[in-house]
Amino acid sequence: MKLFWTWIPVLGSLMFVDILWMLPIDQDEWLSPEDMELAEGYLRMFYKLKPHSSSGGARRRVRSSSDMEEKIREMQNFFGLKETGHLDEETLDIMREPRCGVPDVENFSFYPRKPKWKKHNITYKIVQYTPDMKREEVESIFRSALKIWSDAAPLTFTKVNNGKADIDISFVRRTHGDFFPFDGPKGVLAHAFEPGEGLGGDVHFDEDETWMKGKQKQGYNLFTVAAHELGHSLGLAHSKDRSSLMYPNYKYFSSAHYTLPKDDVLGIQTLYGKRTSTMEAQKNPTKCESDFSVDAAAVIGNEIVFFKDRYVLQVYASCGRKYWVVQQLKMNSHAGSIYEYGFPTKVKQVDAAVHVSQYGKTLFFTGAFYYRYDEHRRRMDSGFPRLIQMDWPGVLRGVDAGFELHGSIYFFSGSKAYQYDLRQNRMVNVISANAWLGC
Repeated sequence: MKLFWTWIPVLGSLMFVDILWMLPIDQDEWLSPEDMELAEGYLRMFYKLKPHSSSGGARRRVRSSSDMEEKIREMQNFFGLKETGHLDEETLDIMREPRCGVPDVENFSFYPRKPKWKKHNITYKIVQYTPDMKREEVESIFRSALKIWSDAAPLTFTKVNNGKADIDISFVRRTHGDFFPFDGPKGVLAHAFEPGEGLGGDVHFDEDETWMKGKQKQGYNLFTVAAHELGHSLGLAHSKDRSSLMYPNYKYFSSAHYTLPKDDVLGIQTLYGKRTSTMEAQKNPTKCESDFSVDAAAVIGNEIVFFKDRYVLQVYASCGRKYWVVQQLKMNSHAGSIYEYGFPTKVKQVDAAVHVSQYGKTLFFTGAFYYRYDEHRRRMDSGFPRLIQMDWPGVLRGVDAGFELHGSIYFFSGSKAYQYDLRQNRMVNVISANAWLGC
């Protein structure tokens, strides 16, 4: 019996040495279970480390040295660390940093063929906002984040409020329907998908993080993360260059006067080409693309004015369908609140407004509904809002723009324009939105 108890510590020591031998750590280092769990999860997610074997009792959570070391070396190479193959403190520190959820190496779920959008006018929609910031702040930040890419390449981005968009943007938590659940505060901040159908181009932000405009100790700058993730939405992978926007780990960038680093400029221009001083001439033909839509429209004197992105397209209604591009329209402006017209507080924005002079009414369209405002009594008519589809059958989604001309209302919804004859009280024609521009 005494001999048996003498062997117990010896056997235990041999088992410990056997397990330790198979772990890729320096002999004079000790890894906590938390460190090993962090490293395994990190390498599985970002470097395609295969899940450990489910058999083997005490060795159940132990990998072969070669598998683990290979992936550690790969990760160290990417981040410019000394390629030891060991989980030294410098390597673990990198793994602990907050970062993007897109893998650093090729992954079948993200970038198998280095894809890109086949068009240069890309639509986006903010499907779900964060409560951490005002909606207007979130929208402004996304405009700024997209602008840094359009300043470097011949791209335009159009925000849509209804219908399908190329890029859907959402703030979500944990499991959210794409097989890549978030991990709670810190860790993975956001992820995005390659250009394409379905989830293609979509961007998801972890709502368990605190999002903000500036730089504070608690929380993350939305512009910094959004600009990075939208790079993925356009087809860019991660960069090893620490100064690059597409470097995977979080670094704060201010949106004020931010200039896209050279590495990112080369990447986006490789996919879409360079933006040149003759961009105006290059962009005009996009008005004849099949998915062309307008942001707003109005009749001013004998001109129909269409607003698209940063441009104004003027069509002379009385002398053919010629158009002129105006980069800056100067006029007196007045800022006011939409609630002055009697909108309920649940209405956050108006998609389109159409003034019908012969009736003294103005129609306001928001989402799937519309309101009718009496210009003489200066108040909303009773019985509103009403469903757009109920009174304007054929308009299958929300109204982006509209105007009244010669007894008809012209609605613009996505790539279609609908003519509603006020005298006949019915829809009489459906054409492509860009038909007004000679297409």
